[in-house]
Amino acid sequence: MLKLFQYIIDWSEVWALFIPLFILLYKKQPSHLKLVVFYIWMALAINLSIDFIWKFRNILPVAFKSNNFLYNIHSMVRFYLFSAFFIYLDQPFIVALKRAIPVCFTLFLVVNFIFFENFFDYWKLSSRLLSTEAILLLFYVIQYYLFEIKKNVTIKVTNSSFWIITGLGIFVALNFFIFLLYNELTIHFQNFAINLWSLHNISYIIFNLFIAKGFYESGKQ
Repeated sequence: MLKLFQYIIDWSEVWALFIPLFILLYKKQPSHLKLVVFYIWMALAINLSIDFIWKFRNILPVAFKSNNFLYNIHSMVRFYLFSAFFIYLDQPFIVALKRAIPVCFTLFLVVNFIFFENFFDYWKLSSRLLSTEAILLLFYVIQYYLFEIKKNVTIKVTNSSFWIITGLGIFVALNFFIFLLYNELTIHFQNFAINLWSLHNISYIIFNLFIAKGFYESGKQ
């Protein structure tokens, strides 16, 4: 039973995405959620590739045994799509800063992967990239709530953006320290690091449940 549960969790980066995709079969999403919809499809393609390499690495050529670069790609895709989502929300609040952040992130990527890390590192994830993405997205989440509080109105739980942003906030808040410390943990506490990644997978399920709720609520608006 424990092995079955672990197997389900191991594949959650793929099957969890079918939860919001199921809602998409029945509810066409408004234009302001198109970036989130696009993220779901991109994440599905990337995560399928990640898990395929992981499960079949023993029969793949040596050059194709590592899926670390795909986690880097996923991190970049998630950041750019959700930062654009926040920028185009109807929130005229620190807009200049919100627009400057993707530019700064791009500069960070160039400097980091030219001088400090190998984007296609065979042995490890880019903890620096993943943790930077998480903290910047958390900033976007916090500013969303600050804007809603500043309006002095109750946040509508039927608001599709509220559910999606809350799910994203839970995901990045739970994973910031996992991303930041993961490489060091794999060196010194390998079993603990493997178990800790299960927490990441569970938080990803929660994230997709919240996205599905947002897609569902969009049909009521």
